[in-house]
Amino acid sequence: MLTTGYQLAAARALIGMDQATLATLANVSADTIQSLEASKHEAIGGPVQSVKAVQTALEKEGVEFLNHGQPGVRLKNGAEGSGSITVEELTSENDE
Repeated sequence: MLTTGYQLAAARALIGMDQATLATLANVSADTIQSLEASKHEAIGGPVQSVKAVQTALEKEGVEFLNHGQPGVRLKNGAEGSGSITVEELTSENDE
């Protein structure tokens, strides 16, 4: 389950997806994605349906959410991420 802003940012980075693309796939605004990620290591707030839509969109792209005592992400078996953005490279400039 998607639980923190850092987990969301890591999921996007894993598949090389920017905020705008994810927003389109999840049918939410880019501001919603930015707001969810702004929670950083804290629990994500906001409308449950928006969080669920974002999680579902990422899962369709091959992301698996892990919560074995600590939130994490990985690619599902057989999924291929582009690897074009690392967590360290996530900035507001590449989210436009």
